[in-house]
Amino acid sequence: MVGAAAVLGLALTACGGSDSGSGQSTQAQAPARTLTVSAAASLTGVYQQLGTEFQNANPGTTVKFNFGGSDSLAQQVVQGAPADVLATASSTTMNTAVQAGKIQGEPVIYATNSLQIAVAPGNPKGITDLASLNRPGIVSVVCAPAVPCGAAAKAAEQAAGVTLTPASEEQDVKGVLNRVQTGNADAGLVYVTDVRSTQGKVQGVDFPQASARGAVQSYPIGVVTGSQNADLAQSWISFVRGQQGTAALQQAGFVTK
Repeated sequence: MVGAAAVLGLALTACGGSDSGSGQSTQAQAPARTLTVSAAASLTGVYQQLGTEFQNANPGTTVKFNFGGSDSLAQQVVQGAPADVLATASSTTMNTAVQAGKIQGEPVIYATNSLQIAVAPGNPKGITDLASLNRPGIVSVVCAPAVPCGAAAKAAEQAAGVTLTPASEEQDVKGVLNRVQTGNADAGLVYVTDVRSTQGKVQGVDFPQASARGAVQSYPIGVVTGSQNADLAQSWISFVRGQQGTAALQQAGFVTK
């Protein structure tokens, strides 16, 4: 009997130790959470990099991105599309969501971006300024006026006293960049950051009117009203504006605030 009781006691002790260890393991595991970030197409590269870093710093968190034209993203948020964070490429497009009551508090501007003329490496067509884009035989592309890069292009045109006649107006800046990269256009108006992101696949041409009023775009970010992950969304914004985020943005070519 004593022997049986001793065996039973050891078994119970073993079970108790297993439960305790399991409890500690469960406590160590962070709950799985998904943060949905709707962001301007021009943020694609740097946000993907920061997304990986943010996930590493927040175990159990997955950052899901929705990249596109800022106007479309703002409209999606207004219409109730699921998102925790909205990051646009202009204050005008962000205001669409703000005025609809879809952003908690005031959005924060954390970076700016300027235009360059994207051309093939070596600039074979000899593009030097905006007026060059209207030369016979030059195929140019720009963003549609409704998206920030298109609005910036219009401001630059007005400052230069030039009216461009592009072959197409793309729905986001990546569409313009792709047309130049694939040789379907000789030149396109994109951001400095987009040229840099190609790592030499296109060349950037500076022009004076890129710094004109309305041509430099501000990048605001805010937490979407009704987000179920508002605390995590705020952590993302703090991360983007923090040391790691600032370093990544500057490396990509943004001017940080």
